[in-house]
Amino acid sequence: MPNVPVPEVRNPDDPVEYCRAFIELVRILRRECPWDRKQTHETIAHLLIEEAYETLEAIRDGDDAELSKELGDLLLHVVMHSVIAEDRGAFTLQDVIARAMRKLIDRHPHVFGEVEVSGEEEVKQNWERLKLKEQGRKSLLEGVPKHLPALLRAQRIQEKVSRVGFDWKDAQRAFEKVEEELQEVKARLKDQDTEGLQQEFGDLLFALVNVLRLLGIVAEDALQQTNDRFIERFQYIEQQAAEQGQSLQAMSLEEMDQLWEQAKQHLPS
Repeated sequence: MPNVPVPEVRNPDDPVEYCRAFIELVRILRRECPWDRKQTHETIAHLLIEEAYETLEAIRDGDDAELSKELGDLLLHVVMHSVIAEDRGAFTLQDVIARAMRKLIDRHPHVFGEVEVSGEEEVKQNWERLKLKEQGRKSLLEGVPKHLPALLRAQRIQEKVSRVGFDWKDAQRAFEKVEEELQEVKARLKDQDTEGLQQEFGDLLFALVNVLRLLGIVAEDALQQTNDRFIERFQYIEQQAAEQGQSLQAMSLEEMDQLWEQAKQHLPS
């Protein structure tokens, strides 16, 4: 077995030293570790998504120690993909950083140039205009990833079109659209039109995302919080049932409902 020296950080107070050593560490793993050596962009792509979600969870929990750890895992993926590309002769981490720097400079002409802006909204509008110009896109919506979670994708679509003025005036107007879509769902229910019902439910969800967005709420976060709350309350039911020597399968819905109400009182909302 090879005994490869670990890259040395000569000056612990210098972040550049850590970056150099970290990149070299990944290069060593690509050479010496059988698992790391066989990986491609495709084989580790799903892990990047997983790490991103774990980072989001740390942010939602307000856990700085966990956030620091998860950001390190994300950084590992950035470096790993860059080293894999370097092995192929495609690009290097320096190329990745240089492009990111160039993009930030170009898209902030109000900071690094002579453009004046009135506030945050104008910054967002300029950002989208510059993206279209840079990338030769014909639509504002070309850059919204298709594989985003549906609620988050809806929010991103709505945010982008709002920057060119295609938006409701306020949340109340948007909520009127929710009520309209709800009536259309009810009509489809009466007709027992499954295909049409799916479309109308989609429209209803999209309209709800619009209301939340205009209220400054991220729909994806709101639903995740509800998911977490449901899990905690249902686990309370499971715990209480076990303490009473009962199985959930043997309990009536009424009995479980009583425990659900207890959970709502005992657990934080």
